[in-house]
Amino acid sequence: MSRNDATVPVRPDPAPSSGKGLAAGTLGLFGSTVIGLASTAPVYSLAATLGFVVLAVGAQAPVVFVIAFIPMLLVAFAYRELNRDIPDCGTTFTWATKAFGPWVGWMGGWGVAVAGIVVLGNLAQIGGIYFWLLVAPDLAENELIVTVTGVVFITLMVWVSYRGIEIGERLQNVLLGFQYLALILFTVFTLWAVFDGSAPAGSTTPQAEWFNPFALTSFNGLVEGVLLALFIYWGWDTCLSLNEETKDPKRIPGQAAVLTTLILLVTYVGVAVAAMSYAGLGTEGFGLGNEGNADDVFFALKDAVFGPWAWLLVAAVMISAVSSTQTTILPTARGTLAMAIYKALPRRFAQVHPRFYTPSFSTLIMGIVAVAFYVGMTLVSSNILNDTILSLGLAIAFYYAITGYACVWYFRHDLFTSWRNAWMRFVFPLLGSLLLTAAFVFSVIDMLDPDYGYTVLFGVGGVFVVGVGSLLAGVLVMIVWSFFPGAKPFFRGESLNRDTAVLVPDEDLPVTRSVDGGI
Repeated sequence: MSRNDATVPVRPDPAPSSGKGLAAGTLGLFGSTVIGLASTAPVYSLAATLGFVVLAVGAQAPVVFVIAFIPMLLVAFAYRELNRDIPDCGTTFTWATKAFGPWVGWMGGWGVAVAGIVVLGNLAQIGGIYFWLLVAPDLAENELIVTVTGVVFITLMVWVSYRGIEIGERLQNVLLGFQYLALILFTVFTLWAVFDGSAPAGSTTPQAEWFNPFALTSFNGLVEGVLLALFIYWGWDTCLSLNEETKDPKRIPGQAAVLTTLILLVTYVGVAVAAMSYAGLGTEGFGLGNEGNADDVFFALKDAVFGPWAWLLVAAVMISAVSSTQTTILPTARGTLAMAIYKALPRRFAQVHPRFYTPSFSTLIMGIVAVAFYVGMTLVSSNILNDTILSLGLAIAFYYAITGYACVWYFRHDLFTSWRNAWMRFVFPLLGSLLLTAAFVFSVIDMLDPDYGYTVLFGVGGVFVVGVGSLLAGVLVMIVWSFFPGAKPFFRGESLNRDTAVLVPDEDLPVTRSVDGGI
């Protein structure tokens, strides 16, 4: 469909694009970066992961965060390069289909959806628990109340996502600002206490040795630590799934993705160093080597660091989880929208709201499936719900690796036409994908151990069954769907292949000023 100047809205509402009907030009670099950061839930991710990384690698936790960052940055380059050529909101699905064909592309899209649905259940649970820890601590252990609260949070965030990217971006500015305020205060207060001598026994000044990778003594510990750290970086790719709603969609989303990963590196390493310096690595009291503190480092330290303002950290974890609930809905809804546009899913998933310019049906289905998954897993066993989170790294490594390989193969004819292409389209994406593939394989092997995770299913770790099973379920669904008449054009390579034009906004499409100023 084409547009002319006469149809451009004069009000500050987003303009529907000439591509899939989404709102073009709504986000600038700042807004895209904010959403990418919010998707990673930085406060919650640190609270839930830092203690376990310290248990796995000890004082080398900061360097493990750096090591885990490397494949993330390398794959971010792959995303940037592919987005410059194909700024399609289907991201991994679209790119992998163009590179490898419909079967690999469909599974890439499935990996994105699985990761989103699994993490939504966990985020809802965390949001519910921390809401009641803040309001009425005795109710935080009431499973029914926590579950109902989590469902309410999912419902609210689905509504925000349904109403449009503009309202979501403005909400995320506030929520992310609160998270970073809490993290900055935590870092300042802890380091101040360390250097003025008021920190608890066991504290120490930051050590350069914490950044020495050769001080790592256990390969298994390194693998475990890196896998844990991979989880906290995940989510930056939301920037790319909003490419069709971003000003300058070929350039800004890729810049935002790289910028997001760099900000996360500074955030995670800085907070890790501050927490380790203040609490030390002891196995008792506040020490990060104390297994009793591993589930939530911030909750263990909140009173000592913030005193009567300790509620700030509790609120920050809750806000982090709830904020990420909304941003997690975005990429999956747009991914399934793209899949439906290219006939990889039923046509109803391609519906776009005529007023809000959002993937309305996909957003609602995402919310319904997430609620069903969360409630279902809670009814079966909260331990299985915990195992689904431990398995999340498999889906993440799976579709990130596919994207990196797709970059190499899609650009295979011009990889060596310049030094820039050789590095950005070949070396970096390939190395990142190989590292993630290795992480995937090592994870699968470790997860076979019945002692891995919280449950045992069929004689092996429940994490293995859930993680590998969810990906194999995608193969089954894909095969079944391929027999439906509506799917034939996609699986025959007709509706989307290397040569077909993708449905993205026209480059000369007039757009309104983005909500963050169009930076």
